[in-house]
Amino acid sequence: MGETGDNSTIDNLGKRRIPKLRMADYPNVDDIVRQGLLERPRPENAVDILLVNPPTPDRELWIRTQHRVGRRTRENMVWPQVSLAQMAALLHPTYKVQIVDANAERMSWSEFIKKLEEYQPRYYMTQITAPTLENDMYGCFLAKARRAITIAFGTHVTPLPRQTMNPYPSLDYVLVGEPDLTIRDLLDHFEGKIEERPPEILRLFDKHDPDYKPAIKADGSLDMHAIKGLAWRDGDEIVVNSPRPFISNLDDLPVPMHELLPFEKYRMPLIKGPFTFIVTSRGCPAGCTFCIKHVSYQYSTRLRSPELLMSEMWQLKKMGIHNIHMYSDLFTVNREQVVDLCQRMIAEKIDIKWTCNSRIDYVDEEMLGLMSKAGCWYISWGIESGNEQILRHVHKGAYPDKAKQALSWAKNAGIKNWGYFIIGLPGETEETIRETIEFAKELPLDIALFHVAAPYPGTPFFYEVVEKGWFRKGTRWEDVDMDRGTVLDYPNLSAERLLYWQKRAFREWALRPAPMMTYLKMLLSDWSTMRTALSVGLEHLSWASTDSGAPIERE
Repeated sequence: MGETGDNSTIDNLGKRRIPKLRMADYPNVDDIVRQGLLERPRPENAVDILLVNPPTPDRELWIRTQHRVGRRTRENMVWPQVSLAQMAALLHPTYKVQIVDANAERMSWSEFIKKLEEYQPRYYMTQITAPTLENDMYGCFLAKARRAITIAFGTHVTPLPRQTMNPYPSLDYVLVGEPDLTIRDLLDHFEGKIEERPPEILRLFDKHDPDYKPAIKADGSLDMHAIKGLAWRDGDEIVVNSPRPFISNLDDLPVPMHELLPFEKYRMPLIKGPFTFIVTSRGCPAGCTFCIKHVSYQYSTRLRSPELLMSEMWQLKKMGIHNIHMYSDLFTVNREQVVDLCQRMIAEKIDIKWTCNSRIDYVDEEMLGLMSKAGCWYISWGIESGNEQILRHVHKGAYPDKAKQALSWAKNAGIKNWGYFIIGLPGETEETIRETIEFAKELPLDIALFHVAAPYPGTPFFYEVVEKGWFRKGTRWEDVDMDRGTVLDYPNLSAERLLYWQKRAFREWALRPAPMMTYLKMLLSDWSTMRTALSVGLEHLSWASTDSGAPIERE
């Protein structure tokens, strides 16, 4: 191949000229992108912000709400993403909003990418939890590659904003703490819509943050440091701004946009047909050191009024939803609210079946009877342990002597009892585990589940585990998951032994006539609850050991 001297080459056949490629002769690629020459027109259904619960590996079901995290749900539940629906209501109609709950839809990553292409969001917002960290970040990566601004909230990024953002450059912003007002404030500033806020949004900021001022400098430019509750990138530095005050009156929030959720896909054991959540309050005054609820809301308790809750229930009933879980950190935290709500449900004959959670020290016989008449048919109780000293160490504040009384009141009122126990809290021994198993057998429980303790970031339990060196070597954030395995290695109880006792506890409790009848009913109800029974039973009943206590293989 010979040179011609005229900035071209001649191929070896000498028949055609091929121009040399010199980058100096062509426009800068970044300039092309900035000019939008490589962009495709946005489709009509493109959105301003996409609120996302991303896909999961192998299309497993994951428990996933702001305060209930886990890699796999042994209960086979599909939990409503009402926190996303709440934020959608705060942004609509100023912004075009859509929710994608890929978990509920059993969506693959390739299907999810098609949704990103369809909606082409300018902003992408997702919740991030410890057990789902890398999975959630993959969603951010896909959105960022499509030029969306990525935003995260949740119980993992709130205590660890810098540690989360540093290794994941595809995450642009973190909403620290309660995210509702921060996401609205952030978008209004970015989109220059501070002056266009409707009266109800203006009242929210004025009422719940008396010191609020728009983050605008004297020269009219944006002051990123002044947006409260935000973590962001300033060059190579991660900046965490001052915290944003909590919303003191939850009645000031709009009703969540349930219609954006795939509510027909949500499932809970023993429920036929779709269900959803109604958030009745935020926060819990109890001091449990292992509880992730306090990471976002600390120890404040804020209620929604019974009037507003009834209005939301009627809306859901018109949508064809007849089963509701009263989602809160502690549903019975305020007796007056619960009694008022139940009396209204009875008087208005709304005829909705509902479930809730509670503590054994926040109920009484009269209130449980009223709850049953109003449609409550099961309560989940965090009982945790049968050993009082272990409960005292974790500041539970509710002890075994009250459990039997509270659960008996509920059973006598016609309410089913679902008990949760934790194996491996500090101070645990094989003797105290044995004590918990026997205690669980004595209680009037319809269903019992035994989890291994999980030291979630930001909880006092997490810092205790770090201080005492109880983390298993090689632990990753994704391993901090009470629904999958354990990251704990106590001097007297290895991770393998904790898992062995977790499975043995369920086996001993479940292989008795009354619990077996409950699971049989679940099997006979419908396909979704049959899968629930099988997934719960088979996972707990199968392990590579005998009753001699030989350790199992770690998952």
